[in-house]
Amino acid sequence: MQTIDLNCDMGELKEGQIRNYDAQIMPFISSCNIACGFHSGTPQLMTQTIRAAIKHRVKIGAHPSYNDRENFGRKSLKVDPEVLMADLTYQTCALKGIVESYGQRLLHVKPHGALYNDLLVNDTLAELFVSTIKTIDPALKIVTLANANIVDYCAAQGVGVIQEGFADRRYEQATQLRSRAYPDAVLRNPEDVLAQIKGFLNKEVRLADGTTAKIKVDTICLHSDTPGAVSLSQTIYNYLREHDVKITAPA
Repeated sequence: MQTIDLNCDMGELKEGQIRNYDAQIMPFISSCNIACGFHSGTPQLMTQTIRAAIKHRVKIGAHPSYNDRENFGRKSLKVDPEVLMADLTYQTCALKGIVESYGQRLLHVKPHGALYNDLLVNDTLAELFVSTIKTIDPALKIVTLANANIVDYCAAQGVGVIQEGFADRRYEQATQLRSRAYPDAVLRNPEDVLAQIKGFLNKEVRLADGTTAKIKVDTICLHSDTPGAVSLSQTIYNYLREHDVKITAPA
């Protein structure tokens, strides 16, 4: 039986947002990435999300970012390496500590937003990120875009890696998401999302120019702030179950 992990970025609230839809999405995923306070989230929201994940037996990961709540962590920043290492350590260890206080284990770390994208094109930054996470806990896995250069840095440093595909984002290239500056960057139509899922299962992805590229993913992400995310999460879950795909987090 084919297996796949379904993950979602959680514990986030944008400016003026009163609630998120984490609780409704949680039953349809197998792992989550929880904001650590620097782009969104609070200690209370982190704890609340961790409790919900434990209730639904969802594996937990940290979702650290640049220290930039103003831009929701979606603006590239030039940060001194020592400052960035300290920021990453602070965020990851904060979430890790809360998770462990409930007798659970932090499984992975997935960078957020601009930091995620910057790691794909900046080898020095990618190497720094991997070494920082390894210093915190060598058992932690790193979630990154499938086929990205950071996969090689994880292998070189003996760090586990989880290669990710995005259910609700259009691809420019196999190793590059289409910029959110384009109106078609986010897939909103359920049929388009399921077509993307089907492609991942067949180890390919359709690009913005209409061509296809080879890709192999371990986990598929749905953003909790994508329009109709709750319904989409259930649609994806049901589609996979109907096609005999086992939904499970990486060991």
